[in-house]
Amino acid sequence: MRRTARLLTGTALAVAAAGLTVAPAYGESTVSLEVSPSTALPGGAISVSTAACGTNGAATGDASAVGAGTFPLAAGPHENDAVGRFRVPPSAQPGTYEIVAKCSRGTQVTGDLTVTLTSATSARDQLQPRGHVNTGVGGALGTDPTKTAAGVAALAVAAAGGTWLLHRRARGDGI
Repeated sequence: MRRTARLLTGTALAVAAAGLTVAPAYGESTVSLEVSPSTALPGGAISVSTAACGTNGAATGDASAVGAGTFPLAAGPHENDAVGRFRVPPSAQPGTYEIVAKCSRGTQVTGDLTVTLTSATSARDQLQPRGHVNTGVGGALGTDPTKTAAGVAALAVAAAGGTWLLHRRARGDGI
């Protein structure tokens, strides 16, 4: 029994140690370019940021895929952030475009920008429900005080009966 426990513990520790050595390398590859807003209309202003450039890192952004050209990224308000801005050209066609930022130390990150011809807020407004929602609780009992009193009395009787049965069982009287 102890031998099996030792074998399983040793295996678990080896797997955990291997996971910890792989995790930092995996975590670095997940840094990307944050594009905000990720969906925009032609002519809209876009802000990008990344933590891939390190402390006080600078970068050059490339939005030529959408027709906006290059733009600078400089140290942002948060530590390790590089932030930049550009404007989507009014002639941009709908689609998804890759925005690239290349840090001064050589790291390159990408993010996606989707250009649409309709505003995301107008599409969201069309999907909003109108009026109240009947969930059953608010109007289920109605405004009749007699029915409300009868429901409260039934709950009180049930609570008292349950308490009495539990008390008899605790004393050993049997049920």
